[in-house]
Amino acid sequence: MQQIQNGVWPTMITPFADTGEIDYPAVQRLLQFYHRRGAAGVFAVCQSSEMFRLELEERAALVRFIVEHAPDGIQVVVSGHVADTLEEQVREAEAIMCEGVSAYVVLPNRFAAEDEDDETLIANMEAFLAAFPSVPLGLYECPYPYKRVLTPQVLQACVASGRFLFIKDTCSELSQIKEKLRLLEGTGIKLYNANGATLLESLRLGAAGYSGVMANFHPELYAWLCRHYRDEPEEADRLQQFLGVCSLAEYQYYPVNAKYGLSLQGVPMRMDSRVLDPDRFAESKRLEIRQLVELAAYMRETLHIAAL
Repeated sequence: MQQIQNGVWPTMITPFADTGEIDYPAVQRLLQFYHRRGAAGVFAVCQSSEMFRLELEERAALVRFIVEHAPDGIQVVVSGHVADTLEEQVREAEAIMCEGVSAYVVLPNRFAAEDEDDETLIANMEAFLAAFPSVPLGLYECPYPYKRVLTPQVLQACVASGRFLFIKDTCSELSQIKEKLRLLEGTGIKLYNANGATLLESLRLGAAGYSGVMANFHPELYAWLCRHYRDEPEEADRLQQFLGVCSLAEYQYYPVNAKYGLSLQGVPMRMDSRVLDPDRFAESKRLEIRQLVELAAYMRETLHIAAL
């Protein structure tokens, strides 16, 4: 199976045109932005992509467009199954998977309801894997419709399957991350932390990189941290303080605020969203994002990151 690259994997947002349809020229500009800013790959059709509000045909078409237009060197992992039943999830995945995707990412919370045990989750996951015997896979602790963090039992079942390459971890707790990394040691499965505040310590523990919301604001800073946390530890500590505070923006008005921030950085797109009303993105919130963009530019100068 193809190896997944270490580094930064933005959780791709989905731009929309004034017609309400996906704005594909903006998607292409977004891919170029990620590439220029040092991303190793992209995680497409995830919660940041508003996948629960995209029709199946839209999810499938979006994946194919992203794979076709991803710049050289950018890998693509995708998700997109949102149904409740295993049969429907398999049907959705069949429609979404395509050649050129480095891994198809499954959601543990789709394999078991919140009140169901790990045995149910593992049985449904194994049935899903059997339906796609040759497809490389990833795991995503998606927070919606409820967060199902991987337990040691589930993680050990994933390791035993020999099918997984990629984990997007959203637990935000270093003790859990440390235990997961212990269980993953030597397996070839790479863990990507979604939490900005714990990122540096997780890298020092063995995480492979960052895959989270804030890579839609300043991915180049996360890329610098992933590359230089060993050889420039003091600068890495200072940058971590900055990134930890900035990560509060994901609780502000995301993904509308990310679309606004990207437009300020040469990636024009509308702020339209299917999950939030852009008209409620207040002027004070816009000012916060403008200031965040300016602060990130200052940090780039401090770290001598070339103009982008």
